Amino acid sequence: MQKTTQDTINGVLWRACDTFRGTIDSSQYKDYILTMLFVKFLSDFYNEKLEELKQKFGNNEERIYKSLLREKFVLDEKCTFEYIYKNRKADNLGEIINAALEKIEEDNKRKLEGVFRNIDFNNESMLGKPKERNAILKHLLEDFNDNRLDLRPSVLAENDVIGDAYEYMIAKFASDAGKKGGEFFTPSQVSKLIAKLVSPKSGNRIYDPTCGSGSLLIKASKEIPDNNFQIYGQEKNGQTYALCRMNMFLHEIDDAKIEWGDTIRNPLHLEDDSLMKFDVVVANPPFSLDKWGIEVAEKDIYSRFEYGVPPKSKGDLAFVEHMVASANESGTVGVVLPHGVLFRGASEGKIRKGLIDDNYLDAVIGLPQNLFFGTGIPACILVFKKNKLTNDVIFIDASKEFESGKNQNILRDLDIEKVVETYKERKEIEKYSHIANMEEIMENDYNLNIPRYVDTFEEEEPVDLNQVKVDISKIESELKDIQKEMDKYLDELGL
Repeated sequence: MQKTTQDTINGVLWRACDTFRGTIDSSQYKDYILTMLFVKFLSDFYNEKLEELKQKFGNNEERIYKSLLREKFVLDEKCTFEYIYKNRKADNLGEIINAALEKIEEDNKRKLEGVFRNIDFNNESMLGKPKERNAILKHLLEDFNDNRLDLRPSVLAENDVIGDAYEYMIAKFASDAGKKGGEFFTPSQVSKLIAKLVSPKSGNRIYDPTCGSGSLLIKASKEIPDNNFQIYGQEKNGQTYALCRMNMFLHEIDDAKIEWGDTIRNPLHLEDDSLMKFDVVVANPPFSLDKWGIEVAEKDIYSRFEYGVPPKSKGDLAFVEHMVASANESGTVGVVLPHGVLFRGASEGKIRKGLIDDNYLDAVIGLPQNLFFGTGIPACILVFKKNKLTNDVIFIDASKEFESGKNQNILRDLDIEKVVETYKERKEIEKYSHIANMEEIMENDYNLNIPRYVDTFEEEEPVDLNQVKVDISKIESELKDIQKEMDKYLDELGL
């Protein structure tokens, strides 16, 4: 039997995007493509399971139905991709698709309720008037009705093929859409690096307060071989929240607790009216967000801002304080931030000092520039630990070790391995890493700018002045010869 690979799925899906290109922006049509991929997966999975049960129970519909209820989800016949495809020439195709999505949610409330609430296949302002809209949706269904796009579990090459294809598409949309797309995606290799730095263990609760499409949470969960973990996340953007829910499901994390809302203004993972506590907290929050919710922070009821309230126009440390407050007594925090948080003063300097004095900061890692979609600025990773056994901070300058890419630079596996090994073994490497004690950090007035701790200055080779004189003399001689040739040609031309 021919196996369906991720490359095959990627190719079919990316060609399906041609249906929308030139009609609406990719940051918008991504929702239609990714939702249809999700529906196709549900349909293929369900049809294969239904066929297996029919072979097992024959025409005993009651036993088949009871067995189906024990599966990951149930799917009404009018919710299948096949049913929708058969109706591709209908005048109300958008309504038919919307009805199918609504029914899927209704029949699977515990796992899929609300997952499609932000997608509308009958949206005139987005897809045009009925005739134009029906034509676009018809082409979309025909793109997905490709024999190579076989998403039955038995023919997928590996368990993660469909989930990884989903991640691939999200990355492609982020790249295509620039900054707007990059708001919901952390590059895979950056997610992998953070996941390895925080080292989640079996039984851990893992939390991301700005989870986007879920890439970072998924990478962290893959660090736990026995799959014994619980995932929690919160996302402010409704469409991205839906992508995250689908992404978790496709990666077989059916019990992920993903909430929709603004984490700073309204944290939704609570226990006994207090912040829920986690073993591992990871995030790539929006860089230097203005209007982040200072009015709430100043009256916060969850004791998140004990080190101070960040400035109104830069919310970076608001997310850090929330994350540290959300970590349990032995918790680890890994967060991506712009370099400004390392040295900016005023209220940010006070917050930084408080976190360092309480001995929570464990590592400062500088990343290469141009890793993230939509911004070329370099970023850093900060690691905090609630149960630190040492009284120092390791600084790693990984900014020069990467592979250059056409649009974005790329962290290679060897780059990731070097950072992780240096961090975990607390290695001092010339021009790469340095372990600073508290006295050294205090002498630098709690400024964490990496060049203060890791000297990456490369001395230039000494200049041989005698050789320079010889080279200049040679060039002057060659110029005289060229001038003679030019004068000769000018004489011949009578000029």
